[in-house]
Amino acid sequence: MIKVAIAGISGRMGHALLEAVLTASDLKLHAALDRDGSASLDKDAGALIGASLQVKVSADVATALIGADVLIDFTRPEATLHHLDVCVERKVGLIIGTTGFDATGKAAIEQAAKQIPIVFAPNMSVGVNLALKLLDMAARVLDEDFDIEIVEAHHRHKVDAPSGTALRMGEVVAKALGRDLNTCAVYGREGVTGERDARSIGFATVRGGDIVGDHTVMFAGIGERLEITHKASSRMTFALGALRAARFLSGKSVGLFDMQDVLGLK
Repeated sequence: MIKVAIAGISGRMGHALLEAVLTASDLKLHAALDRDGSASLDKDAGALIGASLQVKVSADVATALIGADVLIDFTRPEATLHHLDVCVERKVGLIIGTTGFDATGKAAIEQAAKQIPIVFAPNMSVGVNLALKLLDMAARVLDEDFDIEIVEAHHRHKVDAPSGTALRMGEVVAKALGRDLNTCAVYGREGVTGERDARSIGFATVRGGDIVGDHTVMFAGIGERLEITHKASSRMTFALGALRAARFLSGKSVGLFDMQDVLGLK
C-alpha cells in the first residue's frame, strides 16, 4: 500500500486527488496538508468530499510527512519549494504538478532529485502527455515549412500565463526543430507587428469561466493546416495521472522524471 500525502487539500485539485486516492485499492491517504489560516485545518480531510477518513488536515508539513511514501503537490511555486525541502529531509518522494516556476525553482528541483525521487510535469494528464509525443513527431516531419502557434484556455482563477502545459508544448516543438524557446517565443501580439518571423513560436492565452484546460498547437502551412488539440473536462484526469506517477515512483530512491517516463513514452 502506497501512503500518499496531498498538499493543498482544500483546493480544486486537492479535492480531485482526494477522491482519486479513495477509489484506488493500492493507495492510502496518509496526510492532508493546507496553508496556515485555512478553514479546513484540524478537520477530517474526508469531510471535504462527504466522507470520514480520520485524517486531520494540517499545516505542519514536517510532522505530517513522517511515514509517508509520496507527496502530491499541485499548489504554488513558493509552497512547493518549501515542501520540496521537507521531502528531502524526510526522504519522501514528490509528485509536482505545480506550474509557474522560475529558473531558480527548477534548479532547486533538479538538485533535490539527487536525494529523492521526483516526478515533475506541468500536466499529469495521460492524454496531454501522449499529445506531447505526437507534437514531437509532427514537428520533425513538418520541419521548417509550417508556422507554429499555441493557443490555451483556462478558468478565470488561473494566475500564470501561458500555462505550464502550453510552455511545455512549445519546448517540445522547439527542441524537435532545433530552436531555443527562450529566443523564438512570441507571447501575444498587438498593433503593427510586421510580418511573422518564420522561426517564431506564438502563444495566445484565454482566461474565463470554469474552463478546466484546452490546448491547441497549430501547424499552419501553405494550403493545409494540422492542429493537435487536447481538452480536459474534469480535473480528475490530472489526478489519475498523478496516481500513476505515484505508483511509478514506488521503490525508486532518487531521480528526476516526467510523465513521459511514467507512461513509457521515451
